[in-house]
Amino acid sequence: MPNIIQGAELPMSKLPALSIRSLLTGTLLAGAVLAQGAQADDAGVPKDLTDHLVVNGQSMPVRSVEASPVSGLYEVQLEGGQTLYSDREGKYLLVGDLYRNDSGQMVNLTEQKQQQQRLALLEQVPDKDTVVFRPAGKVKAVINVFTDTTCPYCRKFHEEVPELNKRGVEVRYLAFPRAGMQGEGARELNQVWCSDNRTEAMTTIKKDKKIKGGASCDTPVEAQFALGKQIGIQGTPALILPDGRMIPGYVPVDRLVSMLGLKN
Repeated sequence: MPNIIQGAELPMSKLPALSIRSLLTGTLLAGAVLAQGAQADDAGVPKDLTDHLVVNGQSMPVRSVEASPVSGLYEVQLEGGQTLYSDREGKYLLVGDLYRNDSGQMVNLTEQKQQQQRLALLEQVPDKDTVVFRPAGKVKAVINVFTDTTCPYCRKFHEEVPELNKRGVEVRYLAFPRAGMQGEGARELNQVWCSDNRTEAMTTIKKDKKIKGGASCDTPVEAQFALGKQIGIQGTPALILPDGRMIPGYVPVDRLVSMLGLKN
C-alpha cells in the first residue's frame, strides 16, 4: 500500500481480510489444503479450487481461480479481496503481488487487475444509492469514498469535502459501518440514507449532531458494506480513485488533488 496513510479507523469487528497475513506466515507456504481438490477444466485451470482454502485449520472462502501469466501458477482470489498464487494442487502458495519486468520497468500485475475489478464493481452502484457531493462548476475527477459516521478520520475528511468540491473533485460516498450492521454506525448510516436530504444529513451527523427521521426505510447500506469487504476494505475512510487505486485512510486535500493529477 502507498505510504500516505495519515489515519484510518479499522473495523471494530474482525473482518476475514485481517487474518490472512497472520495465517500465511512467510512468503511461501507449503501444505495448504484446497477444499475440493484440484481438478482441471479443458483450459487447464483448476475448477474445484473455488470453494474454500484451509490454512492452519481455518477456512478462507475462495471467490475465483484463474491461470496467471506464469506457467503452472494460478491466481486465487479470496472473498475478502486478497489475491494469492498457487500451484495446481494447492500445495504451495505465494502471498504477495506478481510483477512483470518490462524492459526494466516493474509492472504490478496483481494491483493492476484489482484496480480494474474495483472499478467494475463500483460502476454497478448507481448515484441514487450513494451520497454525492458535487462541485458547483466543472467536475474534474470523481472519487468513491467508503465512510462510517462514527469514524473520526471520516469526519476529518468530510470537513475538507467543500475544498475538494472547489477544486473540481466530486465525492461519492458509500456506506461501510465498521462495527457491522448491528452497530451505531450502521444505524446512523441508515438514517442518513433514509433522509430526504442525504448530503445535509451526512454533514450534520458527521458534526456529531443528531438528525431527525428514522432508519427503517429500505437502504443500500448493508449491500455496500458487503461490497466494501469484497473489495478488500479493512478500515475507513477508504478512497477509490478514478483509476481504481485504493487509498486507505485520510489524505490531506493538497496531496489528494496531486494524486488525482489536478493542479492545486
